[in-house]
Amino acid sequence: MTTAFAATGGFDFDLKAILPRLRVYAMSLTRDGDRADDLVQQTALKALAGRLSFRPGTNFAGWMFRIERNEFISELRRKRPTVNIDTLESTDLSTRPCQEDGLVMGEFMTAFRKLPKNRRQALLLAQVAGCSHEEIARRAGVAIGTVKSRISRGRTMLAHLLG
Repeated sequence: MTTAFAATGGFDFDLKAILPRLRVYAMSLTRDGDRADDLVQQTALKALAGRLSFRPGTNFAGWMFRIERNEFISELRRKRPTVNIDTLESTDLSTRPCQEDGLVMGEFMTAFRKLPKNRRQALLLAQVAGCSHEEIARRAGVAIGTVKSRISRGRTMLAHLLG
């Protein structure tokens, strides 16, 4: 009885500890905060439902990220647009081209990589991970004012680089 409880406590602890990393990965997949939160929630539910299939001593993070990736792909498949052929019109078959989205994202990533590491890190933690200024300051070992300055200067530099 004690062994099962310890294993459950370890699983729960590991799951809670990996949630921020799952959120960052979900943001990279969805590029939408609400969808990312939903994806992390679905991932946690799937992991809890399948906790007996996880083998202790193996790569827990890899197992969780695989669940999240598979859940994201399943969501894409579920939301795949369908066409009712009875009411089909020629205008319904066209979709907005998305090549420009990739170019914009590429430009952003190029500009983002040019930021100093401390500004990049502060922006990622604030905007993607949703951390408070106090939490970022504690992690980086700097004052809250320094964090605010890094975020502000990072945004300004990004705006300048993106023109």
